Amino acid sequence: MRFDLGAFDRRPQLLPGEAATLAALDLRALRRQRARGIPRRTAVHWQALERLVVALDAACGALHQEADHPHGEEVRRRRAGSQAVAAVLANCRTLERSWWGWTSWDWARLCAGGSTEFREAQELSTDSATRPYLLALGYLLGGFTDYQHLGYFNRLYLAQLVFGTEHVEAAMEKVAVVADRWGYRSQNREDGRYRLPGVLAQALLINRSPRIEDLDTEAFARIQSHPATSTRYMSGFFALQKIVADLGHCTAPVRPGFNHAPGLLGEPWASYLQRWYDTSTLTTAVRNNVRTNMAKAGRWLAAEHPEFVDPAHWTRATCAAWVAAVDKLTVGAHVQRTDHLHDRLGDPILPRTKSHILMGTRMFLRDLQEWEWIPRRFDPSRSLAVPRSIAALIGPDLRVIADEIWAKLLWAGLNLQADDLPGTSAGSYYPLELIRALTVTWLFSGLRSDEISRLRVGCVRWQHEGQPITGDSREVLAEQAVCLLDVPVHKTGTAFTKPVDPIVGQAIDAWQALRPKQPKRLDRKTNEHVDLLFSVRAHPVAKDYINRTLIRSLCTKAGVPTVDVRGKITSHRARSTIASQLYNAKEPMTLFELQAWLGHRNPNSTQQYAKINPSTLTRAYTEAGYFSRNLRTIEVLVDRDAITSGAAADGQPWQHYDLGHGYCTYSFFEQCQHRMACARCDFYTPKDSTQAQLLEAKANRQKMLVSIPLTDDERAAVDDGQAALDALLDRLAEVPTPAGPTPREMSPPSTATLLPIIEVRQGGK
Repeated sequence: MRFDLGAFDRRPQLLPGEAATLAALDLRALRRQRARGIPRRTAVHWQALERLVVALDAACGALHQEADHPHGEEVRRRRAGSQAVAAVLANCRTLERSWWGWTSWDWARLCAGGSTEFREAQELSTDSATRPYLLALGYLLGGFTDYQHLGYFNRLYLAQLVFGTEHVEAAMEKVAVVADRWGYRSQNREDGRYRLPGVLAQALLINRSPRIEDLDTEAFARIQSHPATSTRYMSGFFALQKIVADLGHCTAPVRPGFNHAPGLLGEPWASYLQRWYDTSTLTTAVRNNVRTNMAKAGRWLAAEHPEFVDPAHWTRATCAAWVAAVDKLTVGAHVQRTDHLHDRLGDPILPRTKSHILMGTRMFLRDLQEWEWIPRRFDPSRSLAVPRSIAALIGPDLRVIADEIWAKLLWAGLNLQADDLPGTSAGSYYPLELIRALTVTWLFSGLRSDEISRLRVGCVRWQHEGQPITGDSREVLAEQAVCLLDVPVHKTGTAFTKPVDPIVGQAIDAWQALRPKQPKRLDRKTNEHVDLLFSVRAHPVAKDYINRTLIRSLCTKAGVPTVDVRGKITSHRARSTIASQLYNAKEPMTLFELQAWLGHRNPNSTQQYAKINPSTLTRAYTEAGYFSRNLRTIEVLVDRDAITSGAAADGQPWQHYDLGHGYCTYSFFEQCQHRMACARCDFYTPKDSTQAQLLEAKANRQKMLVSIPLTDDERAAVDDGQAALDALLDRLAEVPTPAGPTPREMSPPSTATLLPIIEVRQGGK
């Protein structure tokens, strides 16, 4: 594009003749044109507008209009150009100044917020192409690129008008070669369209050049800081810069996102913090977390204690004030931005968050002291320790998903379809095969989300009877093969290998067969350049994709809520659920086997996952016989004749407790202290007596079972045998019987018989 503005008279004020002429012309007169597309300017009033129309004609002539279009299309374009010129002149009349003095908002109001609004404001037909021509004139004459004020419009067509279709398509082809190789083409479109053309067109327009070679690092810095590069397009520009970097024209981009703005922190706190970040040997994730929390501390110091913004001035009193402030912190306090917090803003932070903030403060100040950057005035470990009231609220929270909900999620994951996933008209951002492999891995492998996102190509191996299965071993059945999954270096240990269900290996193999070839990525935990398994378009799957998108889709398909009684269903809860099921299986894993499968370095960590589920605990509780241990069942004979004849109301015994050697007719037998060693008082009837024989011979008698609760001494007599029984007899020797006399007064036999125990099994077995 070559368009020199220096050749025109760019005075912003309208000349007296121009103002009068514009006031005399109406909109239809401004739109008049000849067959060749040259406006009628033979009238005297057109001569007064020569300064303006010459620049407009030159700008229209600089636009690239294809010559091989059909005649009707050519006429439509000429009409659109003439209408755009008319709209500019009419706006000059309204604003009473030429476009050389317009602001970006003046151009934006003229172009309106959307195509429909523009047609209504300019009284144009629905098939008008005037708006793109007007945007092109604004681009050439006014440098207008503040597209954030406009609605949706075709940026690619605008770039073709300004630079020419041939030049824009050449740039597109260079980008498409890399984009296609990385998998940017949509899997759901037959024409292979992808989202980068609009992003590239806007980048070319802002950079004012159609050449890919001109998109250097400085150009991308200007593009990303441009107001038109909104958050909605930021990911597209990030991808475009990766592609251009692969072509060798700029450096690779670095994603922002740290909650650290030095301008908001007091000095020299910000300088110490950045210096610590550059010096510390902790992992990137830990350093980022500490820097975020220390940025909060810096903002708190700048607002509350500006005299302590230098870490060298901190004392024990400062530490005490910071601990008290952390205990009262709320969500959104002393942070860089709060627009993403929504209804959580102002809520108290969790106890674990308080602990992490204090831990980061201890690490930061301790390192500054040990590196001799500041004097040692206090011990950070003691002065910034977590208060007991906070530590008491922190504990393992392994929220196992209920079996019925987990079963539905498994079904949803195994039957996942493209329609179950959110997306645009172009389909899901990630290929369906990748999502299926990711879903099955999450449901069956028991890995952390970070471990899943860092799995590498070739992480699945197959074995049969201890021998690897090669490509020629087709005779091995799937159910006979063992799938081994290589897990990379993780949170608590080094890389290890674990067996997983064969369905995991099958899903991963299906994705690996379709995975586009991509550049290696740096594994920040190991500092190696590796081929990440779950990666497409030269970027790994987002770590929060499982929580943010996948779990919601599975819950919707399974018909279960995303929140249960234990809280929100998250990726780590699957790990807890799988570990619990393996520990409570019919043939359960031992603690050490489960430790090796989970990849824990310390068995104490595994014990947090090895929780006995309620079903197993109920079965064990039932088999322990706690209820039956404290109750004994005795058989009772009920004399129905005594009840029906009314003799029971006159005091005749009607219920007879079977003691084995006789019957007891005492109505409050369960309260009798001698029931386990009957003293054979007046309520006692020997079985060999005539009265007992008559009772058993009655036809109208009923047998029933009654449970008798036992005291500690009685239970000991049952469990420990004769010695405990003799002790019970000695203790009851002076205790009166229901009839009145004590056993010693009644001269009981030297031995006694325990209350008979009737074994009653559940379910009638």
